[in-house]
Amino acid sequence: MQDKFSQQINFILELDKMKNLYRQTLVLHEDRQENDAEHSFHLAIMACLLAEYANELVNILHVVKMVLIHDVVEIDAGDTYCYDTQGNLNKAEREQKAADRIFALLPEEQEQEYRNLWNEFEERKTPESRFANALDRIHPMLLNYTKGGISWKTHQIHAEQVRERNFPVVAEGSERLAELAEEIIQKATDSGMLLN
Repeated sequence: MQDKFSQQINFILELDKMKNLYRQTLVLHEDRQENDAEHSFHLAIMACLLAEYANELVNILHVVKMVLIHDVVEIDAGDTYCYDTQGNLNKAEREQKAADRIFALLPEEQEQEYRNLWNEFEERKTPESRFANALDRIHPMLLNYTKGGISWKTHQIHAEQVRERNFPVVAEGSERLAELAEEIIQKATDSGMLLN
């Protein structure tokens, strides 16, 4: 059996795989897809900068921990494109199985803490999880729009798909970010980035 320090180091090394998990969203200053590690980092910065716009008072450290850990299950489960109806059918099952394996790499106390953070994010029942989910939904919209809607165009996404998937979740965590989401959707539709 490994000692606590070795378990922690092994978990850290396992998370390096997030650097090779590519999402549909493109980074702004290169012609390549964003990886999960970049996405999580960006969400953590957004949480710090935009906390004042959360609908409820949030513990910022708690939000940061949550957004840094929310996609680690994709190491095993893969990144399922949000508009992939077929891929989303068994997403929850794949992610639960991944969570079982990945969080078990940690010492018992930290395994429970980080598993709870992941569960909390998924359930969206706390102010922190609602704000974290708002950030997770607005981030790809912001990048997509700023990058000219490339992934929306590639997948022929309609404005209503983006609105239905994102607006309620963003509004749950931040009315101000919901206003931004609606503005992005409207401008993207008007400019042809999103199908009407």
